[in-house]
Amino acid sequence: MSKPTYNVVNIVASVRFEIDKLVDLNLIAMSNKNIEYNPDTFPGLILRLQKPKSTILVFSTGKLVLTGLKKEKDVKPITQKVIKIIERSGAVIKSEPEIKIQNIVASGDLNLKLNLDLMSISLERALYEPEVFPGLIYRMKDPKVVFLIFASGKIVCVGAKSEDDVKVAVQNLLEEIQELDFVT
Repeated sequence: MSKPTYNVVNIVASVRFEIDKLVDLNLIAMSNKNIEYNPDTFPGLILRLQKPKSTILVFSTGKLVLTGLKKEKDVKPITQKVIKIIERSGAVIKSEPEIKIQNIVASGDLNLKLNLDLMSISLERALYEPEVFPGLIYRMKDPKVVFLIFASGKIVCVGAKSEDDVKVAVQNLLEEIQELDFVT
């Protein structure tokens, strides 16, 4: 039996909380390095952190979008770090942050060579047009994720809402591939 390997390469999370007034993005931009802010081109400021490496979009309404994280457990500490920066600008946070994982992207290898033609015929919710794109697109129902699957066995999983979803999805995919004998 094949042993798949995969790594989370990006986590996107949104964060909402109530504030007493609009966040002064100019003040934050002036008092912090690693920030890009140009209200003429984008309504939020872009904060880049090195540890853990991530990019956070901060909006004056108190909404945040976190990207670039590789571990789910880093979402809360990064959120707290950004909240401290917002509070230093004079805004008062009036509610607990409501954090929602929007998307987890993982890439990996099933360590199997696959017959994508057979997979595209046999699997519902599979799309394979090798003239257009060399990978098969497979929309898994449970957990609800989308895989890009290549004949080499390399995979990309998008749409997961937790690291556990990725683990379950990869395992389900592997079982389906072996059960329906798509291995070349």
